[in-house]
Amino acid sequence: MDIEYDEAKFTEMLLYVADKLGDDRAGGATKLNKILYFAEFAHVRRHGRPISGADYFRLDQGPAPRRLKPVRQRLLDAGEAVLVEEDVLGYSLQRLVPRRHPDLTVLTPLEIQTIDDVLGDLANLTAKQVSDLSHEDPAWRHTEDMQTIPYELALVAKEQVITPIAAELAEATALRYGISTVDA
Repeated sequence: MDIEYDEAKFTEMLLYVADKLGDDRAGGATKLNKILYFAEFAHVRRHGRPISGADYFRLDQGPAPRRLKPVRQRLLDAGEAVLVEEDVLGYSLQRLVPRRHPDLTVLTPLEIQTIDDVLGDLANLTAKQVSDLSHEDPAWRHTEDMQTIPYELALVAKEQVITPIAAELAEATALRYGISTVDA
């Protein structure tokens, strides 16, 4: 899959998701990271390509975008967002709060729909539940720690939904990346 990273799309996607998480008590950095990941990989499954093409890498806590910190810092330095520390049940939560509206002209209606669908699917989950869900994702599971998660792994079927065609595609993709689709 030939993918080009579009930092403008990633930046506006980040602001859009952060804005949508404004009323979510669990809408801190962890949930933000996972929603970005799920939106990109869901878009690959639905439309054959990611939204921004950002690299996501495998961390113990789940996938995260490699460019998140520098993009977030640029937004903070420009006064386009602030980081707010909140206490939720005695735990510290870092919330990115946009100071400007995202420029949705850089996103297509299909991309916005995918993001909104993922936000809706994960709306009532805590950050830990969303993180745990990301650990079940085959793309995360079939990638080594600190490695970039290939977008092609979005096509590896979850174990409970395996049709003959899905199994063929999953095996072909796994073989291409030198991994096994069989759980150890």
